[in-house]
Amino acid sequence: MFFVKDSVGTSKWQNWAGNVKGEPSQTLLPRDVKQLSNLIWNSQKQHKTIRVTGAAHSFSPVAKPDDVAISLHHMRGLIEIDQETNEATFWAGTYLYEIGPILEQFGLALENMGDIQQQTIAGAISTGTHGTGVILGSLSSQIVKWGFVDGLGNYHEHTRGDDDLSRALHISLGLLGVLVKVTIKTVPLYSLKYQSMHYPFTEGSQLWSTMIREHRHVEWYYFPGEEQIQVKIMDQIPIVKQPRTSKKIEDLKTNIVENGLLFIASELCKRQPKMTKWVSLLASKTVPTGIKEGLCYEIFPSARNVKFLEMEYAIPLENFQECMQEIHFTLKSHPFKVHFPIECRTMMGESGILSPTQGKESAYLAFHMYKGMDEKDYFRWVQSLMKKYGGRPHWGKLNDLTKDRLLELYPEYPLFLKIREKYDPENVFVTDYFKSFI
Repeated sequence: MFFVKDSVGTSKWQNWAGNVKGEPSQTLLPRDVKQLSNLIWNSQKQHKTIRVTGAAHSFSPVAKPDDVAISLHHMRGLIEIDQETNEATFWAGTYLYEIGPILEQFGLALENMGDIQQQTIAGAISTGTHGTGVILGSLSSQIVKWGFVDGLGNYHEHTRGDDDLSRALHISLGLLGVLVKVTIKTVPLYSLKYQSMHYPFTEGSQLWSTMIREHRHVEWYYFPGEEQIQVKIMDQIPIVKQPRTSKKIEDLKTNIVENGLLFIASELCKRQPKMTKWVSLLASKTVPTGIKEGLCYEIFPSARNVKFLEMEYAIPLENFQECMQEIHFTLKSHPFKVHFPIECRTMMGESGILSPTQGKESAYLAFHMYKGMDEKDYFRWVQSLMKKYGGRPHWGKLNDLTKDRLLELYPEYPLFLKIREKYDPENVFVTDYFKSFI
């Protein structure tokens, strides 16, 4: 993440996990739309490519800069609130962790969030960041207007409608332009009751279909090869703030158990890979359980300080239970040296051209490997498994996508490319990573 200067010259860049690295010739921090427009105009005249690097929380090279890296760190904060429509307009460089406290002042909140809040709003909606809830959408679904600067330096505003540009902007990967403003449809401020509990795998599987309909948010953590899962449930309750003492205890628990002990266990597994099955068993039995209540933005996110690599796929919801049965059958023999749990969430179908759900209620399955451990065999198996169950990868996570595969998974991909060409005719936003897709 880059800070405070307008230009930091040549700088090495890497993503949060450290698996993607770049050496942009320039790193620029525009302060307004006019300055950004000039930067883009000059870059396309010099035949240089641009990437907006956000908070570097993507595991894929989607944010990797080749020539010019742009950070929107100076273009942050609330622009305006329309309290009649509950629509809030933010600068697109605003970090997710800044949004909740700002909206609280107006009695408003985001409808849904993911479990990490370090990303910028631009990066989150450009890659399809999501939370969980079968009747709820991704962060992208909450956007009602986009303001962006195209590859020629021209500024555009577009209001969401039933049109092709709206569906292309829904998840755009930064290929149509640089998002500078977004208007979000918010909801009245609310609190959540969070419950973490253990379930036997078989019982959890039987209750899955009912549970995801009865609760606002449901999240599974499946520990590779183990018979016990962690289930997290969140439901909306009248407004209540998390007591300061309770929050300190929860933060301490997270830092010690979910980060500190996980780091120690992960280092042990890295040095002694045969220990992974024992660590997975121990984690399944000792993962924290309990109840807490607080404002939604206090409850949604979790601290993630132990670094890992991640693949995540959306599969049609009706395929989830069969898929999990195969995962469990395979991993019971511990064929892979992996101890991180598989995170399972749900999402409603969305109509974006590049939405991994392709309009169907979906289950998202996220597979992790501790940084420094060999992920190749495990992730190859994941890719094969997800193809079998109709999986589409999250754009910000590791994947093996090719143009041919994109055409299979996204029938309207040629339409997206046509729209992209209109707004970036000189390919300013087409870095090396994207060249094989265009």
